[in-house]
Amino acid sequence: MAQITRHPVAPAPAAPPRVATGRMALRAYAILVLFSAFAHTAWWNLLGGGLALVFLGALTVATLAIWIPLIVRGGRRPSGNASGLRVPVLEWRRLPWATMGYVALAALSLLWSRWPGATALTWAGLLVTTLHGLFLAHVLTWRELARALEVALKWVLGLSLLFELWAALVRREPLLPNFSDAPADPDPHWYWTRGALFDPDQRIQGIVGNANVLGILCVLALIVFAVRVAMAPRRRGMLIAWMVLAAVLFARAGSATALIAAAAVAVVLLAALLMRRAATPGARSRLYAVFTGIGVAGVSAVALLWSRILEALGRDSGLTGRDDIWAAVWERAWERPVFGNGFSTPWVPWEPMFDEWILDHGITVFHAHDMWLDVFLQLGVVGLAVVAVVFGAATWRAWFFAVDRPRWDIVADRPYSPLTLLAPLIMALLLTQGLTESGPLMLWGWLLVTAIAFRIKLAPVVGHGTAERADEPGVGTSAERARR
Repeated sequence: MAQITRHPVAPAPAAPPRVATGRMALRAYAILVLFSAFAHTAWWNLLGGGLALVFLGALTVATLAIWIPLIVRGGRRPSGNASGLRVPVLEWRRLPWATMGYVALAALSLLWSRWPGATALTWAGLLVTTLHGLFLAHVLTWRELARALEVALKWVLGLSLLFELWAALVRREPLLPNFSDAPADPDPHWYWTRGALFDPDQRIQGIVGNANVLGILCVLALIVFAVRVAMAPRRRGMLIAWMVLAAVLFARAGSATALIAAAAVAVVLLAALLMRRAATPGARSRLYAVFTGIGVAGVSAVALLWSRILEALGRDSGLTGRDDIWAAVWERAWERPVFGNGFSTPWVPWEPMFDEWILDHGITVFHAHDMWLDVFLQLGVVGLAVVAVVFGAATWRAWFFAVDRPRWDIVADRPYSPLTLLAPLIMALLLTQGLTESGPLMLWGWLLVTAIAFRIKLAPVVGHGTAERADEPGVGTSAERARR
């Protein structure tokens, strides 16, 4: 017979698990790395070239000082140190070898480069960017990576708004990089900010100092914030407010490239959601056929209505001078079509072969405004093949990471995670941006490609596996959490 008792059988209540101090410090450092990648031009414009390079160099040394001991320990937590970091064993076979191959090819181009000084300098930048992408993918879980992206982008957007408010309300005039004195009649393209936040006829540039880059970062922020909202975090209302800010800055940046990228991201999102609803292989095949037909029809419509599309976007038929840039790059690229003229991403303006080669508003252009044409110029057809493998493999894995159900045993009906949509949407953004910019080949664009490619190989299922067993509450299966 049941008896009333004052002695409950359930375990006594306990405080929720806490994140180790070392883990919290690692997350904070990852946010700093991502912010510095997104807003590298802000450091340059604020500190000057010399101090900015010193800061970025110190960041690289710090990354190596953190990462190398973790690799050597092989994922073990130091005994007797409750706050010590623990990361998965670095499985070398899971490295993104196509990405590493591109880095190696860029280094080899020193042997035939027409601008060896620029090759050596920019290759060092490529190596550092790749290093940070691998570091972030190895030491952070998927949830931590999404959270770090979220916070870093909040800093970029928030500081951009404050910066533009200060320039419009306090300074009340444009500002040159490094707070330099303006010449008598400077070209507006020289400015860090034009102080035009309240002028609807002008575009704003934010702390990054470039309206096109600010627009792309706003699209990236909308992707990350939307995924985080779908993950049902606390303070969802604040995230929605940040999405509104990103949308406002996106509109004020007035970037046609960002607008087209946002449309491409929306199309990929719709396709991924439809594919998730397909219950059978046959249904998926029919969807792929429909997507192919829509893609062909879309490309044909763009080709037929190109002039009207440009008119609607407020751009001329030369895409704001890009056709002249592409013609000059194409002509030089065909001088050495197989292995190219030598790596240099970006083009360093003090190199004689780049200095005043192509000018835009009196400023030396520092990339081809098309990542594929840029690679053809620098590394020829061989480089194009390698880059195609890099982006093709990353996109392929990102797509199936999002549309395939998480599965590691006989259970085949586990729910999808909104977090898996992050990878294909970012790849769609970068590939679209790469049609009119070379950003995906350098700095934060290349960092994200590297991190996505490596992270998917390390952890093909969110929240499951050794690569996802970090020192954070809520990661892994319930049995794994209980064992921790």
